[in-house]
Amino acid sequence: MDSSPFDRTNQAGNLANSAADSVSDSLASSDSDSMAQEKYAIPPKHGLSLLLKSSRKNSKKNNPEKNKESSQEQSQQSSSPTLSDNSPSLTIAQDEQALAPMLAIAAMAKRPKTIAETGLSEQLLLQLLIKHMLVDHVVSVRQLADKMALSGGIIQNLLDHAKTLNWLENRQSSKSGQMRYALSGLGNTEAEKAFKQAGYLGITPVPLSQYCDICLQQTSRNTVVVKELLQQRFSKLMFSEELINTIGPALNSSKPILIYGAPGVGKSYLCRHLNLLFGDEILIPAAIEINNIIIQVYDPQLHSLSSNEQLHNNNDAKLVALAHGYDPRWHLCQRPLLVTGGELTAEMLEVNFDATNRTYKAPLQLKANNGILLLDDLGRQKISPVELFNRWIIPLEERRDFLSLPNGLHFEIPFELILLFSTNLAPQDLVDDAFLRRLGYKIKFEALSIELYQQLWFKTCADYQLDCHHDIFTYLVEQRHYVDQKDFLPCLPRDLLSIVCDQIKFNQLAPVVTQALLCFAWQHYFVHSYDNSSSDNASPNNAKNPNKSNELRSE
Repeated sequence: MDSSPFDRTNQAGNLANSAADSVSDSLASSDSDSMAQEKYAIPPKHGLSLLLKSSRKNSKKNNPEKNKESSQEQSQQSSSPTLSDNSPSLTIAQDEQALAPMLAIAAMAKRPKTIAETGLSEQLLLQLLIKHMLVDHVVSVRQLADKMALSGGIIQNLLDHAKTLNWLENRQSSKSGQMRYALSGLGNTEAEKAFKQAGYLGITPVPLSQYCDICLQQTSRNTVVVKELLQQRFSKLMFSEELINTIGPALNSSKPILIYGAPGVGKSYLCRHLNLLFGDEILIPAAIEINNIIIQVYDPQLHSLSSNEQLHNNNDAKLVALAHGYDPRWHLCQRPLLVTGGELTAEMLEVNFDATNRTYKAPLQLKANNGILLLDDLGRQKISPVELFNRWIIPLEERRDFLSLPNGLHFEIPFELILLFSTNLAPQDLVDDAFLRRLGYKIKFEALSIELYQQLWFKTCADYQLDCHHDIFTYLVEQRHYVDQKDFLPCLPRDLLSIVCDQIKFNQLAPVVTQALLCFAWQHYFVHSYDNSSSDNASPNNAKNPNKSNELRSE
């Protein structure tokens, strides 16, 4: 390729500073292209304070004498008594600090105000517009703006263009006075043609170049995992100190990680909690556009929308969002954690085209970008480990993946994710040493020590609201684990006590773990060997021929 969107030296610098510098300009200027927005009452705490703060910054830049006076006033204020928690100034500072993430995100994904700023062709936008109108019949500018996640000014420009093509008809205004539009006969024909070409109907996509830039800016590799952070986030998880000291450096590595060990030692459990280390949120586009082809990226079944009420529901945030909100074509989500197991196929790693709906869907690694992708039960997929590693040799080494479309178009995307492999099999039985070398870290999970197992047992009892005497735990260890030669697996407390709870509910017993309940749970959790001779005697054939089993044994 002649050019690549992966210029890591050209990334944005301090996003928060650039957002703060744009506060005064954006609030002072009126957005003539945007649609008529709902009027929000300016909150007494934040909205006005933000305006005053921005104006003070501008005045300081233009008037150095006043700047000196303000610095003296600040020094006097610092010597004044400490503000109480209910102080208006303290509340303003807290509100501004809470909105800092929104400003940083808005600087990274700015709202487009013109068709050119969307990065898309006007033809693609017109086709998406008339497809929405074909489905909804009669629409207003506001409705189209919500469905396409574009400003009212852009929607109005598209409607005006569609009018010149005789694709639209004016309809009676709504009760609120908003103009409403519908497709003409020619517009219906063009919309049906557009649906035959591409079936995508949703939020306006973002161009591939913008997706690549933002994906690189919000990579998880910018977060350095230190021991203190790992211990703090995993404080409620029972893992040995040795394992913590191994998994931490592995997460700072740019190479994938192979986790192996016996079933039940907590491999998948640990991987599913790795997102606790980051705790931040990222932007995921609804779809991306490559050469006027739209590929869906956001998947509500795999991506979790942000629960940050400050960014979504706060009235102050809504006020600032009118001028500073991030591009609504992006969804603010938690870092994705995608888990796939035996169902993984080679087709899931490529762009998928649905011939029925005529839509394109992103491959698994594209949906997991900026997050974690866990391939569980490696070696049990329909695709062999060798084929899987062959597919990802270049992405693992160059941190970029090459994809193709059915029309032969090739393009590349960032491969900015933490890739984890988990298996119960011996690694040397899966692939050769050359592939194992590319994996970087190979971490073996083992059973717990008796001390950690005891802590986990009584912690699980507390979670299930069960009382358990220490003598019962001693019986479990000495008469069950040691006698049956069972390791102290992290999964056993949860599984055994779950069976105990089932018995207590069924028999309406007190929430106390007894020896009888524990024996019942142990007996029905493990598969025990049985006597073949007794089963032979109990079979229907032996009932007819009682001497048959004896004849077989004598032979």
